[in-house]
Amino acid sequence: MSDRFVIHLPVVAADLPGAVRLARVVARWAAVLAQTDPAEITVSYEDAQGVRHRVFCDARLASGRRCGLRADHDGPCIRQVPA
Repeated sequence: MSDRFVIHLPVVAADLPGAVRLARVVARWAAVLAQTDPAEITVSYEDAQGVRHRVFCDARLASGRRCGLRADHDGPCIRQVPA
């Protein structure tokens, strides 16, 4: 398995729900790049960056990618993020 690297891109949001919404927008935009795995995106408070909040479900699918639905969603997992 090759090494993976993570790019940390700080943004400013007024609150955790706003940060999650912004992260979903960024993830959908980044999905056009083959190098990204937008379902892995997390958010954290600036002063507590070690405590991350998942934006998408963390379930792994048969393909090895993660589910594209919101964290704690109801129903079966899927790869594609709904439009």
